[in-house]
Amino acid sequence: MLKRVLLVLLLIISFFRVVGQKKENPKTQFTNFLANSYYSLNFGGIFYPFSNDNLIEGYQTETFSRNWFSGRLLLGHKLSEEVSVQFGTMRPASWFKYDNINNIGYENSVWINAWSLSLKRDFTISDKTSIYAEAGIANVTRVGFSIGNNVVYDDAHFASLIYGFGVQYWLSKKWRLSANTTFIPKSETYNQPSISQASLGFEYHLQQVDDKTANDYANNQFFFPKNIFQISYGTGAIGYGMNEFFSMNMNVGNFQSFGVPVFWLGDIKAQHSVSLTYQRLIYRSEKIFSLDWGVSTTYFQTAGKEDVFAFSIFPVLRFYLLRRKGYDFYTNYSIIGPTYITKSIMDNFDSGTNVTYQDTMGFGVFFGKNRKYNAELRIMHYSNGNIFSDNAGVAVPIQFTFGKTF
Repeated sequence: MLKRVLLVLLLIISFFRVVGQKKENPKTQFTNFLANSYYSLNFGGIFYPFSNDNLIEGYQTETFSRNWFSGRLLLGHKLSEEVSVQFGTMRPASWFKYDNINNIGYENSVWINAWSLSLKRDFTISDKTSIYAEAGIANVTRVGFSIGNNVVYDDAHFASLIYGFGVQYWLSKKWRLSANTTFIPKSETYNQPSISQASLGFEYHLQQVDDKTANDYANNQFFFPKNIFQISYGTGAIGYGMNEFFSMNMNVGNFQSFGVPVFWLGDIKAQHSVSLTYQRLIYRSEKIFSLDWGVSTTYFQTAGKEDVFAFSIFPVLRFYLLRRKGYDFYTNYSIIGPTYITKSIMDNFDSGTNVTYQDTMGFGVFFGKNRKYNAELRIMHYSNGNIFSDNAGVAVPIQFTFGKTF
């Protein structure tokens, strides 16, 4: 099995290298696809009228806990100046909760998440103002709950219409401020109330630099590796402290949710892991930022001693924090890397399907003559992003990584 994994990875690396040799490119300009792309981040209130009517007969409560705060992240690509296609997710910051059901102390949450693919049409009102309409399809996932052997509110996973409207103020060619409304209608079939969101946020449109600026960037002294090959090893013996801290699940004194919520943990714990990773540069800025595409194969053994392989392709955002004569120090972040995982049920936890996503974050250095070597610490996570109602998730603790640039 290991020989086959190595062969697949080497074939992929060879393909990337052959493609790269056809045309030397300093990577200081976006590809045509990226040059017509943008991302959008919005925060606001989310409203879904869950009630006792959604519960099975014999269960009810007089009080509910609602957190209205929510977010929506979108990645967009302009098909023309007026029409764009958008992919993203919308969810509340915390889940709706039924308090003290039947007055016997039960408190149960209902998780709701929606991924969407939609078309957006802009209508220009003035030089700096536009309105838009959006329509598409949403993948709605709900995780309900049981009390004892009774399913009080069942899980659901279904496709639905999503539509919305908004107004945007153009600060520049890159930045637009947005006021948005988004709607998902109720589903009688799946016992799901409607979902609506009102939010404020922004769009950031990538802008191509001119040829002279691109050449200046390409000829400066800052190091950006064209290719990186890495081998990594991790063990659960050192604990999951970094995974817990960056997912805000660390217990410190009286704090039971200590940390920074920028990553995810997972119910399934990897005790041992080995990864082989190849990354190739596709864009670099003047000094601070680079974007790579990567492929990897990872073996991990769970706490229950189940052997699992994961095969991934992913983007990598790298930010250089410190550049010195002998080294360059960076942090990186990778999310939503499509992955095939050989098992979906591990240690009696259901992670959904064999097709999932890989997420990583870490920090490292390039060092040595011509920055030929690389050392990195990183954590990993596998989950389906709540696209399915079963989503236990896998936590891979700190991996110690050694790499070679070329």
